[in-house]
Amino acid sequence: MSKMTYRYEPDYVISPGEILEETLMSRGLQKVEVAERCGLSAKQVSLILSGKAPVTPETAINLERILGVSANVWNNLEAKFRLSKARERDSSELSKHGEWLRSFPVKELIRKGIIEKSEDVATGVSHLLDFFGVGSVDAWSDHCKRLQVSFRRSPTFRSSFESLVTWLRLGELEAAEVDCATYDKSAFETALKKIRKLSCEVPAVFEPKMRELCASAGVAVVFVGELPGTHLSGATCWLSPNKAMMVLSLRYKTDDHLWFTLFHEAGHIKLHGKKGFFIDEDKQESFSEEELAADLFATNQLIPRKAYRKLVRMGKYDEENIIGFAKSINIAPGIVVGRLQHEEILSWRTPLNSLKRRFRLVETRSA
Repeated sequence: MSKMTYRYEPDYVISPGEILEETLMSRGLQKVEVAERCGLSAKQVSLILSGKAPVTPETAINLERILGVSANVWNNLEAKFRLSKARERDSSELSKHGEWLRSFPVKELIRKGIIEKSEDVATGVSHLLDFFGVGSVDAWSDHCKRLQVSFRRSPTFRSSFESLVTWLRLGELEAAEVDCATYDKSAFETALKKIRKLSCEVPAVFEPKMRELCASAGVAVVFVGELPGTHLSGATCWLSPNKAMMVLSLRYKTDDHLWFTLFHEAGHIKLHGKKGFFIDEDKQESFSEEELAADLFATNQLIPRKAYRKLVRMGKYDEENIIGFAKSINIAPGIVVGRLQHEEILSWRTPLNSLKRRFRLVETRSA
C-alpha cells in the first residue's frame, strides 16, 4: 500500500529581486550602475527587482563578481521563487475541480489512511493526483480515457468509473510491492493445481500459500475490499510483460465465490493476452467471449466435468453425499454447493449453505 509522505512548504517566499534591492541599498549602489556592470539595461534590472524577470544563470554569475554573493545563492533564490509562483498558479487551477474531487470515494481513502484529510479543494485534488501518480486533472482524464478503452467489460456495467479506477489503483499499489518471479505459463499452471488443493484449508493456511505460489509464477494476488459505488468481484491486468495482477474483493465472503473468482481471474491470465483489463462485476447481464471462457476455465478447474456429471447422475444432494463427493475430488464442499446452485439444481436458500465457509477481509495499514 502507498505510504503517506509529508513535505515542508513555507507560506511565504522572497524573490531574488527583493534581496538584490536590499543589497544594493546597503552598499549605496544605483540600479543604473549595476545595469552597466552587468551589461543589462536599466529596465531589465527594474524587472528583476520587481520579480517580473528572472535572474538568469549568466546574471547570477555577473552579480557574484559585482557583489561577491555566490551565483548559487541567486540561482537558489530564483528557483524557489519561481517554484512558489508555479505552486500558486497550480493551486488556483486545482481549486476549480471540486466536482471532480467529489466524484471519488475520498472519505474511504481518508479512512484507510491512504490520503490525508484536507480543508480545501485544491489540497484535496492534489492529494488525489498524488495517489493516482499523475500531474494534473487533464492528465488523469487522458490516462483514464485510454484505460477505459482497455477495459473488457459488460455494456451493462453498474459500478462508478471513479470508484472502479480507485479500487484498481489500490490493487496496483499493493501488487507493486509483491516480489514476483518472471511470469511463466507452465509454472502458473502447476501453481493452480496446487492452489486448488488448498480450498479445504483455513485462510491462515491457504492465503499466504496461494499468494506465494502465484508470485513464484509471476502473478501478484492482492485483496482489496469494495469501495462505495462498486459491485466488483475481481479484476486482472498486466503490470508489465513479466508480471500479472489479480485483485479480489471478497464481495460475497463465501468460499464458493472466493475460489471461483480466483480461478476465473486465473483463466484470464492463462487464456488471454497481456493487454487490457478484465473487470468482473456481479450480476452482469451479458458477457464477452473472454468472460465466458474464463467462467468455463474456473468451472472445470474446480470441479472436473467428468466428476460433476457423475454427481448429477447420482442425484443425491444431501449433506453426507456432498461432503463425500467433495472429499473424493479434494475440494471444499461449499464449492460443490455453489456449483449446484449456479446450475439451478439447488435453491439459493438450501440448508446446505451451512457447508459454505464465510471469510472476511482484515484491513491492515502500512507503517
